[in-house]
Amino acid sequence: MNIFSTTALTVGLGLASVVAPTALWAEYPDRPVSFVVPWPPGDLEDVITRFIAEDFQAAYGVPTGVVNRPGGGGGPFPGAIEVATAPADGYTIGSFIIAVPVVGPQIGIPELNPNPFEPIGNFLTYPFVIAAGADAPYDDMAGLAAYAQDHDVVLGHFGAPLIPTQVTFAAAAALGFSYASDAAFDMLDCNTLASGDVDVINTTLQLILPCLDQVKVLASVGGERISLTPDTPTVSELVPELDIALWNGLFVHRDTPQDVRDRIAEVAQRTLASERVQQLAADTGALVYWQNADEATAQIARDIETLSVIAGMLD
Repeated sequence: MNIFSTTALTVGLGLASVVAPTALWAEYPDRPVSFVVPWPPGDLEDVITRFIAEDFQAAYGVPTGVVNRPGGGGGPFPGAIEVATAPADGYTIGSFIIAVPVVGPQIGIPELNPNPFEPIGNFLTYPFVIAAGADAPYDDMAGLAAYAQDHDVVLGHFGAPLIPTQVTFAAAAALGFSYASDAAFDMLDCNTLASGDVDVINTTLQLILPCLDQVKVLASVGGERISLTPDTPTVSELVPELDIALWNGLFVHRDTPQDVRDRIAEVAQRTLASERVQQLAADTGALVYWQNADEATAQIARDIETLSVIAGMLD
């Protein structure tokens, strides 16, 4: 699927259909609405979800906010569980990374298996990177692979089961090395590398933008190079089997009524077309778009297949 082939049409439809609440829509929403982001504040999914929440409140006149539910280095799953166990009425909406519907049902969490969620739509592909400090004695993944043959290299990540981490492990295996150890963090930013706690991190580019001139971006994770680091190859350029993008979308419990989903989607599409979101995309190298529910469902199915390939590489 070409994400951008549907963007203009779907965003245009969203702009046309988002209107102020009317008596016809009085039944939803009529009380506060929460968007659950299962990460700390500050990264791209959090910022854009806050924009959507602000526009939702403006459109419908009900208190709307973002609730951050980080998992203490264990990934996004406590936040996902909160959405899974909330009433299926559209008042608790998940803003989830790819791992929630793709990995969540596979790792022994009863609330997430079978997958309780259905997408409203995907809206963001992260500029996700593998990076090292500026003083690292290697400049690219090949150099890292050579260095790791004779030296211990420690990796920092957001959680071992998560797709960026699995891609990072699989890339190492394909390039003939492994990390001596690894550790999970809720936040992976400039301070993580500066502290010396780890040698390499996989994180979103947004979190290291303030120190981009003080780090080495070794590779990016996704289907295309990041506009802010155009000379850095993607992992899939180095290992074609690892062609998977790291997206974020809006999800609700599968029993949520369709008319409720439609109203959430309408506001989200308007937000994504706004100047402030488009400027954020330009400033950060993120891909911002609208992938509707059917397209997002198909994307999830493809990603599950790719993840099985990655699992085979790590066996």
